[in-house]
Amino acid sequence: MTLAVLLGLCLAATAFADKATKDEVIAKVKEASTMITSEGQDAAFKEINNKEGKFVWKDTYVFVIDLEGAVLARAFQQGGIGKNWMNWQDKSNPPKQPVKEMVDVAKDKGEGWVEYMYPKPGEETPSKKISYIYRVPGQNFFVGAGIYE
Repeated sequence: MTLAVLLGLCLAATAFADKATKDEVIAKVKEASTMITSEGQDAAFKEINNKEGKFVWKDTYVFVIDLEGAVLARAFQQGGIGKNWMNWQDKSNPPKQPVKEMVDVAKDKGEGWVEYMYPKPGEETPSKKISYIYRVPGQNFFVGAGIYE
């Protein structure tokens, strides 16, 4: 019985270790923003789009969206890059328009958190996600990343 309890605790600790934290999300978003301003959009977006790159870690990834709602970069669901998501509604009850909220945060405050429902990478069922949004200084887009609950 004791072995089973210890094994369960070890598995739970491993699962917890694989979840991104709010501090990590903020650090990665700011790192991506710095890369955009120092190395240029092309180099930064290439790295952000790379599923094996430094902006994909644990259970999350960095994304970039312009202030009109178009996705500019993200490692997962790359078919959505270049498409406008401004009016997309999540599966919350009542439904939210997360991209519109993100754009509002970026325009009004420059940074902040937005809560919505979105599937984890590789999954179809939406989970609660809280994304940190940071408007890149001098640009008409923001960088974001989130944690899943």
